[in-house]
Amino acid sequence: MKKGIIIGTLITLVIVFITLYILIYNKIEIKSYFTNEDFNIENYISNVDKDGDGIDDQSDILQNVREYISTKPKYKSKYYDTGYPDDEYGVCTDVIAFGLLDAGYDLMELVNEDIVNHPLDYDITNVDKNIDFRRVRNLKIYFDRKAISLTTDVNEIEQWQGGDIVVFEKHIGIISDKRNKKGIPYVIHHANPYQLNYEEDILEHRDDIVGHYRIT
Repeated sequence: MKKGIIIGTLITLVIVFITLYILIYNKIEIKSYFTNEDFNIENYISNVDKDGDGIDDQSDILQNVREYISTKPKYKSKYYDTGYPDDEYGVCTDVIAFGLLDAGYDLMELVNEDIVNHPLDYDITNVDKNIDFRRVRNLKIYFDRKAISLTTDVNEIEQWQGGDIVVFEKHIGIISDKRNKKGIPYVIHHANPYQLNYEEDILEHRDDIVGHYRIT
């Protein structure tokens, strides 16, 4: 019995080795992710450039988010007198906040202004400008009011574009321009202290999507 298992394992290893050799010899690319082009989906380009830097908002947000996660922020929920974290730590909402900030959207100011003007919508007992914009619940209310609401059906792949915002029941992230083999996009997010990658193929495995938004 053991001899049969050993032989079977060796045969499997030989097949794997031969397959890899053929791929390398013929310089066949092993594609780990896909893009809009692979599914004939047109890239969405916003007609707004809020901060006037020559980059449209949609592209700007995605680029800024990638720059933020490149700093490899460590996950920890902390309060900051500065509102925005000013050290090496952060949480899921900071991915959104920093992504939008460098595109010309200061969520700390914008969310606070909306809370003050529409307190019944937010139902907050103690308004705190420094932390309110870093809560998923508040961001969903704000985006419901101020952003473009889109489908939450992940199978409508053409409706999901890099730079969009996705909100889960207790989490939030930015949609990546990378897609899996089904065309469902990856999510750029920061979920917990044990997360190995900030850009992951998680969207189709979630059953708690409650919002999908586009700023412009």
